[in-house]
Amino acid sequence: MPDREIEINGGVVVYEFVGPEDGEIVVLTPGGRFGKDAGGLHELADALADGGKRVLLWDRPNCGKSDVQLYGRSESHMRAETLGLMLQALGVEQVIAAGGSGGARDSIIFAMRWPRLVRKLALWSIVGGTFSTMSLAQVYVLDELRVVRAKGIEGVLEMSGAAGGWADAIAANPRNRDRLLALGSEQFERVMNRWLDAFVPKPNEPIPGVSDWEFEQIKVPTLIIRGGEKDYDHPKRTSMEVHALIEGSRLIEPPWPEDAWERAVAASLAGTGDLFGPWVKAAPVLLEFFAEP
Repeated sequence: MPDREIEINGGVVVYEFVGPEDGEIVVLTPGGRFGKDAGGLHELADALADGGKRVLLWDRPNCGKSDVQLYGRSESHMRAETLGLMLQALGVEQVIAAGGSGGARDSIIFAMRWPRLVRKLALWSIVGGTFSTMSLAQVYVLDELRVVRAKGIEGVLEMSGAAGGWADAIAANPRNRDRLLALGSEQFERVMNRWLDAFVPKPNEPIPGVSDWEFEQIKVPTLIIRGGEKDYDHPKRTSMEVHALIEGSRLIEPPWPEDAWERAVAASLAGTGDLFGPWVKAAPVLLEFFAEP
């Protein structure tokens, strides 16, 4: 299906549907600042579509071809707000929210903020713990703060990164240059300072920016795929903590090898594979969960 566009909160969001028009909608959300066309995503979307689902793939703000947006308590809270408003604008009454890595965090917050829009929740590769959380502070915020303080917003325009950067956002969508310039150095720094708080490890936050008590808001059937034994970016412990905090959730063994993430990172860096390539292996367990009453 061709890309579609919709304006949400003054910014364009790019999205597409994959699968039969009469299928139940599954919103599939990846991690990083990666867009919907990142390698591995369409393979999983196609597998879910073959199972009768209609998959919504979307470029979250600051990802892919969508417009840059900077507001909210954290970047994930902003994305969750965007998704809820987008689904309302599209006339979608309810979805299954599914996501991995940063997309798991986005999906969790979406389910908390828009409970009436969510029928089920599926999560994997959940970020948490000291190393993972502090690593993300570096990936998403600390370099931005260093650059904007040293070179202003003009320096930010030139930033690129392994998880997606502002120069990448401009290359995919030239409007983003003017949007960032209009935002300005002072406001960009202000937002980054606020977003940084989510990545300061806190004892009562199993995932960045979300406190223990907030998980009681999730009342829908939830499937959690356990983190790999040596996956330091998405620790086994964090998936178990989230399972303990979401009442009635189900924790299952990963359908990929314990070191699948490490292998995928190496393959992606070497140009021999995709970061999200292993995710298609989850299609059978996801479809089974989706089909349950």
